[in-house]
Amino acid sequence: MGGGPQQDDELISGINVTPLVDVTLVLLIIFIVTAKIIVTQSLPMDLPKAATGSEQQTIFSVELSAAGETVVDSKKVPGEDAILPLAREAHAKNTELRAVIKADSAVPHGRVIRVMDLLKQAGVAKVAFGVSPVPAETGAAPAASK
Repeated sequence: MGGGPQQDDELISGINVTPLVDVTLVLLIIFIVTAKIIVTQSLPMDLPKAATGSEQQTIFSVELSAAGETVVDSKKVPGEDAILPLAREAHAKNTELRAVIKADSAVPHGRVIRVMDLLKQAGVAKVAFGVSPVPAETGAAPAASK
């Protein structure tokens, strides 16, 4: 029409979302793949099969009853003093020995500490306590996991 040059330089008023969607989908795929790798705790292995093979983990079990009885590895012993030679013998066979103390809730605290001391004297460094699971109380804070 009139005398001025025609201008094709109009402002772009729309946003092209196709590249944004592409980048978002690529990031989502990367996140899914890395999350799968992070969650996997161990390497996937195809272990050889054997009829006689088994995973061996030696547990030294000490049970203390409220009546004063002491049981070590399902065998009744005369008292706590018998734990030390048995623990030394078991630790000599396996240096990675783990001990589990199962004590009745009515067992005095001092008796449990005495058993822990005997286990430490025998060289057993890994000691755990046996408990019975109970349902979580409502409103209680969740336990921190390792």
